[in-house]
Amino acid sequence: MKPNRLSILVLSALFSGNVFADVNYQIELSQPEQHLAQVSVTFPHVNASDLTVNLPVWRTGKYQVLPLSDGVRLFSAKDSQGQVLPWKRSASGEWQVLLSKPTSVTVSYQLYANELGQRVRHIDASHAYLDASGVFMYSPQFRTEPVSVQLKVPENWQSYSGMSSGNTAHSFVAPNYDVLIDSPIETGISTHKSFSANGKEYELIFWGEGNYDADKVVKDLTALSDQAKAIWDDYPFDRYIYMVHATSGASGATEHLNSTVIQLPRFSFRERKDYLRFISTASHEFIHTWNVKAYRPAGLVPYDYQHENMTELLWVAEGSTSYFEDQLLLRAGVITPKEFLEDLAKRVEKNQLNPGREIQSVAEASLGEWSSTGGDYAINHSVNIYSEGFLTSLALDFSLLQDSELKHSYRDVHRRLYQDHRVPKGYSVDDVLHILKDLSGKDYALWWQANVNSPMSLDFPALLSQAGLVISYGKDSKAEAFAGMKLSSTHGSIVLDQVLRNGPAWQAGIVAGDEVLAINGLKVTAAGFDKRIKDFKAGDSVEVTLFSNDKIKQVRMTLSEQQSGKLVLKGDAKATKQQKAFFKAWLGIDWPFDNKGELATKS
Repeated sequence: MKPNRLSILVLSALFSGNVFADVNYQIELSQPEQHLAQVSVTFPHVNASDLTVNLPVWRTGKYQVLPLSDGVRLFSAKDSQGQVLPWKRSASGEWQVLLSKPTSVTVSYQLYANELGQRVRHIDASHAYLDASGVFMYSPQFRTEPVSVQLKVPENWQSYSGMSSGNTAHSFVAPNYDVLIDSPIETGISTHKSFSANGKEYELIFWGEGNYDADKVVKDLTALSDQAKAIWDDYPFDRYIYMVHATSGASGATEHLNSTVIQLPRFSFRERKDYLRFISTASHEFIHTWNVKAYRPAGLVPYDYQHENMTELLWVAEGSTSYFEDQLLLRAGVITPKEFLEDLAKRVEKNQLNPGREIQSVAEASLGEWSSTGGDYAINHSVNIYSEGFLTSLALDFSLLQDSELKHSYRDVHRRLYQDHRVPKGYSVDDVLHILKDLSGKDYALWWQANVNSPMSLDFPALLSQAGLVISYGKDSKAEAFAGMKLSSTHGSIVLDQVLRNGPAWQAGIVAGDEVLAINGLKVTAAGFDKRIKDFKAGDSVEVTLFSNDKIKQVRMTLSEQQSGKLVLKGDAKATKQQKAFFKAWLGIDWPFDNKGELATKS
């Protein structure tokens, strides 16, 4: 197969409607099987001693510095006459082209595009996914200029983007680089669906074969779209694109200005638990179109593509989005009350098993997101802006419902943020506190200090009781021995991946990385490890033999206890009218439980 040639032309539109070449991007797919492309960018007339060009060091939606410029080689620059211009590398994502006279400048470089899992750039024989942050260099001098993009692709390829379509096939237009960078392009061989909902146009694109049902997805996304009104007054887009990559392993999703890209293994759509993961992700990214893209913390406005964008409110951007994702699906009838409560129960249980919740506040986690790496230390000393932000949003929602006598909820906070703090304005902590006071009539400064600026400690039984919910572990639950250590996810490994802070293993001096060999002198295997622990009871002292730093080590460990089974949420059989009213004000659906506190059969 001959290499495909992809040419991208960026144009600028004058206010009068006339169009002329402003910045010209060309991408040649010289070796698509090797993920290589040749990129050239022509900037118009430059009247300065140098031209700075940048490739971002991070992409929107992932708050971490990425080595994107490592995919660039063979950088060169020429003037309007084709003469070579001198240049120097001034930062990891920055080049300075030196000029002796006014001229247009053409920058060329080889691009390696194989970061599919990072959702930034990927080229192969079947498609190209192009997020401008990892593909298109820009000059700060031209960042605010209107652009258009034209692609030259194989005849059987189709091209899609959240940008408006241009005047020719495979072309798009955008008012500036910030829209371009937040409107990725998917071009290639794909399955495509179009649908309308609430006066807006939607497209669904699947790249890759898999066990998905595109028609079912369209039906559920249509229902989801209608529930945006539960939070916001209108839509920040006229057209929205769901780009779905059915892959061989990549997993994750990223929100954009008027589109999203979702990646899941190709056979992870049919089973109900898998489908719930997908549709919840789609809801999460859809909500981001408001929360993050239409309004976001002031620390993220405007985006600085060359440095970290610090804010203590990332938990609102991400955790609150997670908090709303299943609520909209529940209102839409896409998921059942049972499925909603099962997800909430998992989140509560996970929080209680995370020692880091006692150490780090959600505000500190927001500021630390740019350098977070996960792992054993994070579990023991950190919280996650998504999961902890979800629970902080839950606590804030319940507090606001209570203080306003069910007249206002956390949804109203986000409605006001959308109304009053749209980009490029941004919002601060003081802005959120002002909204809370306006809605509740109370000062939330002390609440904020206790639950946002300090590690949050929630009494979940008391909190959820306000909505008539009861926490339990099921009829057959019992106390079981607990060691507080977890094996590596590597198949067959008996190396410890986690040792929970202040748990039995921690107190015995066992650390992550130790390799467990025997308990009470008898060999243990990865497959039988958990069962072996359950052979004992809480309070038992056991001898653990292990390798620690390649040396045999024996320690005594006293087991503690935890409840068997999964945490479940049920309805209080004696729920009051006030609790039932609270439940409806919270979730927007009627009380779904019978007089025994059990969910109706249809749920």
